[in-house]
Amino acid sequence: MQDLKGFLDEKVEQYNRPGFITLDPISIPHRFSKKQDIEISGFFAAILAWGQRKTIINKCIELFEMMDNSPHDFLLNHQEDNLKPFLNFKHRTFNDVDTLYFIHFLRWFYKKYTSLEEAFLLGQTGGVDAMQSMLTKFQEFFFSLPDSPQRTRKHIATPSRKAACKRINMYLRWMVRDDDKGVDFGLWKRISPTQLICPCDLHVDRVGRKLGLITRKQTDWLTALELTAKLREFDAADPVKYDFALFGLGVEEKF
Repeated sequence: MQDLKGFLDEKVEQYNRPGFITLDPISIPHRFSKKQDIEISGFFAAILAWGQRKTIINKCIELFEMMDNSPHDFLLNHQEDNLKPFLNFKHRTFNDVDTLYFIHFLRWFYKKYTSLEEAFLLGQTGGVDAMQSMLTKFQEFFFSLPDSPQRTRKHIATPSRKAACKRINMYLRWMVRDDDKGVDFGLWKRISPTQLICPCDLHVDRVGRKLGLITRKQTDWLTALELTAKLREFDAADPVKYDFALFGLGVEEKF
């Protein structure tokens, strides 16, 4: 086990560095400097993060150009006419109905709150296992507006439906993890890195199984918890740093 920790620690060092940013969807929030712009662009980039990374990045660039590359300002101040271009926006199964509801919710939200972190704190218990409650409450809150479209719900995963919640967990890693490597942002201080759950995508799942970190047959919320529990044995304070190692091994090294 100690050998595996040493191997993964080396891989974290290799991949948790600025060179990782360019080809990854995290490059989208790195285009911005204002806190709210980073939150909003990161949220969209994470939600749209399926398929080829290059396509995801291009789609996000297209989306934020429609917002004049000032998403927070756009959300607060747009007029009805400014929404017309979004009727043509589509990425995989994320379409105009979904885009417009996301804009609608975020406009409503940012008129009341200064940071999207607030939306994730509804289920915060302070315990190391609080993420299940946080993600469940966030999804309920996100779709609590009277006109939320049923079809859009599939784009925000929830542990209550046993989903692994890969994209939201990735987004939280970006916002919460705080180190001096320059990749993750560490903007949010009321969620602890110890509470984060490892984003369980295809590459991470495959490598995790190869290394004996996952035994569960299917990939769901319990799988993400199993993987994270193993990673906590290597670093209880920052288990999700190993996402860099597992993802890097899977994508860059085809491990």
